[in-house]
Amino acid sequence: MPYRRLPNTDQARLRALKSALDQGRLKYPYDLAYPQQLYHDIQSVFPQFEQAVSQYNFSKERQAKYGKLLSDQFKESRIYVSHFIQVLNFGIIRKEIKPEVREDFGLDIDDKAVPELGTEQQLMHWGKKVIQGEEARMMKGGTRIYNPSIAMVRVKYEKFIEYYNNHKNLQNTTQKMHDKVIEMRNVVDNLILKVWNGIEETYSDLPGDDKRSACSDYGVIYMYRKDEKPMEQ
Repeated sequence: MPYRRLPNTDQARLRALKSALDQGRLKYPYDLAYPQQLYHDIQSVFPQFEQAVSQYNFSKERQAKYGKLLSDQFKESRIYVSHFIQVLNFGIIRKEIKPEVREDFGLDIDDKAVPELGTEQQLMHWGKKVIQGEEARMMKGGTRIYNPSIAMVRVKYEKFIEYYNNHKNLQNTTQKMHDKVIEMRNVVDNLILKVWNGIEETYSDLPGDDKRSACSDYGVIYMYRKDEKPMEQ
């Protein structure tokens, strides 16, 4: 025996509302299989929910695309910060730069390794340290480091920070949109339940197949269980 299954995705919810709404537009109020008041409720709720879902999906897609751009900026900035620290260490090894300058960069004097830059937070921390450290070193009369220059490091780092902040803003916007959709789902689910109950009650005197066929015209969904579907076929 097929069973009724309420929508469990936003697109399915929209289809259910639209099917009931379309029937409400086509039929006279006295021919409608569910209460007229619910038709007015659908007229009010459907466009709001449709817009909320659309805005959420758009924001989510935009966030995903921007996340890819952020990933590219992260990798590029990490290379420049890492290479600058390596060149600094090479200068110290060649005795062109004193080991003490490492302290200006937040590094131990004897630390010849490049700090971990595997996360966005680590890159933000050490990118800032490198820029500030090089400014401090230059103010003490140090010779410039090239390939990469600190100017290029700053450009790449600031670009990464810009994309990081924009992506965070998009994440916050997407979360707000998602919260709004979740809030509306309860209203929509209750409305669909009332509408479908009303439709089934109207056609309750019809034989099983005829009843399901009539209800399906309004968007009511019936599913076969796995062990029943082959038998029906």
